[in-house]
Amino acid sequence: MHTIVVGCGRVGAELAINLERLGHSVAVVDKNRRAFQRYLPERWTGRAVLGFGFDRDHLEQAGIREADALAAATGGDNSNILTARIAKETFEVPNVVARIQDPRRAVIYQRLGIPTVAQVSWTTDQLMRRLFPETVVTEWTDPTGSISLVERMVPASWAGRKLTGLLESDRFHVVSLTRGSEVRLLSSDLVAQEGDILHLAVRKEALDELEQKLSGQPEGAHA
Repeated sequence: MHTIVVGCGRVGAELAINLERLGHSVAVVDKNRRAFQRYLPERWTGRAVLGFGFDRDHLEQAGIREADALAAATGGDNSNILTARIAKETFEVPNVVARIQDPRRAVIYQRLGIPTVAQVSWTTDQLMRRLFPETVVTEWTDPTGSISLVERMVPASWAGRKLTGLLESDRFHVVSLTRGSEVRLLSSDLVAQEGDILHLAVRKEALDELEQKLSGQPEGAHA
């Protein structure tokens, strides 16, 4: 899997290094050559592209046409959202995430179909979750190991549907939803939007069943 990280600051570099350790092909883009020397290890085997994430030629050098994911992690909100939109709309990169310093903009960006991570929660762990939303992340497990709280991105096919009824089961249920910088408890009129993150309580033996539900098309849902 090839991933592009735009911005070679502390977090961008840490993300790139972690991805490389996991066996991913990684390219880092930054306008400052010194950033590569300062934050990337001497034995860095990925690509280091000097340029801007919103420049199509520089993205081409970074391998955008074969990229599976892109993280826009510079210090500028406008640059990040422009980079993310180009990656998603022009090059159709499947998984894109943008860093924002002003959380009030999160809702606007998510209406464009671009998941965001605000400055206060901008960590490599959060980045990995947004870049690979098909992965179920376990947040907490009770002492007996029978019930876990997991996090999962709302499937794109569920956008515009009421969440009530989509995951009805005595083995798992939605506890809350994160949209931008706001966390909401599940209510009967809550409609899913692309980029929403679900927090679900699930029994250990039902994890595979939950994954099948999340991977498939919703049945019997109503808008």
